[in-house]
Amino acid sequence: MKYAAGVDVGGTNIECGLLDELGNVLFKRKYPTSPERGAGAILESIAVTLEQLREEAGIAAEDLEVIGLGIPGLVDPEAGVSVRAVNLNWNQVPVAAKLRELTGKPVFIDNDVRLYIYGEAIAGAGRGHDFVYGVTIGTGLAAAFVQRGEIHHGHRFMAGEIGHVPLDHVDFKCGCGQIGCLETIVSATGIAKQARTRIEQGEASLLTEWFADVNDIRSSDVSRACQEGDELSRDVLAQTGRELGRALAWVVPTLSPDVIVIGGGGALAGEYIFEPMKEELNNRILQDYRNHFAIKSAELNDNAGIIGSALWALHRNKQG
Repeated sequence: MKYAAGVDVGGTNIECGLLDELGNVLFKRKYPTSPERGAGAILESIAVTLEQLREEAGIAAEDLEVIGLGIPGLVDPEAGVSVRAVNLNWNQVPVAAKLRELTGKPVFIDNDVRLYIYGEAIAGAGRGHDFVYGVTIGTGLAAAFVQRGEIHHGHRFMAGEIGHVPLDHVDFKCGCGQIGCLETIVSATGIAKQARTRIEQGEASLLTEWFADVNDIRSSDVSRACQEGDELSRDVLAQTGRELGRALAWVVPTLSPDVIVIGGGGALAGEYIFEPMKEELNNRILQDYRNHFAIKSAELNDNAGIIGSALWALHRNKQG
């Protein structure tokens, strides 16, 4: 049997995994990224970690076929270059070439969200579906579309930035510099910002009993308060779901997915977001679409990134 390595590179942590060709995670290891070390040191640590995992698994060097990496930010998967990853302070880093030099293995890279969704499409909630649209609600909001086992990249490999769809009725400033981007509402940071803003405007909330400083409120706190019956928190999560539903009402007739997969930490609020999202989406699309796609929660959770990276690398390697 052949094996593949999958690596999920984040601004805070790196997760490395060793998988079989079916996508089963055999061994994995997680450790701090420490971006201040620089790209060269980070790639060297990945090479060392993968070698340690291979030895622990008792797998011969020649049986490790390929390595895949998911990297945040703008990625050129054809050239194997991290064009710009702000959280890593990477610009034009030839990741695939450098890691191949360190390991002697073929290396394939892509954007981390695309590979997260690819993992879900092939081995998770989208398994068995031909047209999988996936959304991750994390610090920001991003998406990917997998069509019959292939990732849609778009021009300059920039497809999927649904978080930067502008909303006319929202005046929150986005980290990208624009005003009213979708992710200023639909994201972990957006959920917390909605709650803080409403409390600062004088609305009552259980959160004020928990936090003397509203700036300490996080999205997980909003979810917890909602479960405790806090009306403000429930309304914030409902508004988040409705805004996502409105955005997906553009996606469904444009791409016609047969399943939409929702993942990321922000999705842990579950039905408090999902139900308003589904209601808003169903109210805004034709009946012909309404009954012909499913909405599912991501299944692979923390393993989605390494699974997607490894399976994508195997797929790309077979293509030659």
